[in-house]
Amino acid sequence: MSSTPMTSRGLAPVWRALKKNRGALISFWFLVFLTTVAVFAPWLSPHSPTQVYTEHFRSPPVWMSGGSFEFFLGTDDLGRDLLSRLMYGARVSLAVGLMVVSLSLSVGLVLGVLAGYFGGRLDSLIMRLVDILMSLPSILLAIVIVAVLGPSLTNSVIAVSVVSLPNFIRIIRGAVMAEKMKSYVDATHGFGASHFRVAVLNILPNCMAPIIVQATLGFSDGILNVAALGFLGLGAQPPTPEWGAMLSDSRAYIESAWWLVTLPGLCILVVVLSFNILGDGLRDALDPKLKGRL
Repeated sequence: MSSTPMTSRGLAPVWRALKKNRGALISFWFLVFLTTVAVFAPWLSPHSPTQVYTEHFRSPPVWMSGGSFEFFLGTDDLGRDLLSRLMYGARVSLAVGLMVVSLSLSVGLVLGVLAGYFGGRLDSLIMRLVDILMSLPSILLAIVIVAVLGPSLTNSVIAVSVVSLPNFIRIIRGAVMAEKMKSYVDATHGFGASHFRVAVLNILPNCMAPIIVQATLGFSDGILNVAALGFLGLGAQPPTPEWGAMLSDSRAYIESAWWLVTLPGLCILVVVLSFNILGDGLRDALDPKLKGRL
């Protein structure tokens, strides 16, 4: 089997395979659109997300009686434009997903490579730590960590990164162990290469396919878990426009102003679903065993 890393073969075959999966392709372009909206939210949003309009408490969306184009999706219980808060909330959610994946992947790469490459007692120690983390319900562990550190968006990111860590370690460890048994690794050792060179420069690039898939799925888990902490009041604090916190603030108006709960909930649902579908599509595109089915 070739030891050439996936990145050197180019992304064209992966893109061609991904285009055959309509759900993954739609999810990809939707996430590109959402990222564009999030990046340019200061210029695209019609109002400031924190500006209060005292004469427009819980104004309905434009298609309902009493709605207006000035507040296309209506206003919240304090008179803030809901569309602007949802657009800025996309910035928070995508940034949260990126930070969670970055932290989990950074630590997971180090521990996963060490466990998979060296094995022995070091592997046992790392995997016992993983077993302990996985034995606890993830959201409960995140709540405990945030309760110790204090409610804030930064601390919720740290908490969610910790509970996401075991998945990265296990996947990276398994991929490294599979690659370590191949002949090109023995050949590299035979030329006198150091452990660092073999593990980082030879083995790790060939493990990128499962890492990319897990990172994509980690985005959805990070966004969902941070939104759950925000809903419990342990994540982003007012007036930060975060979707989970918006759900929490508006749950008292679920009957009188349903759009305040429905719209942030739909945003969370669609974004998490898009990342999951894209992750499944990438798995199919990157897994040689599944390419024949595409």
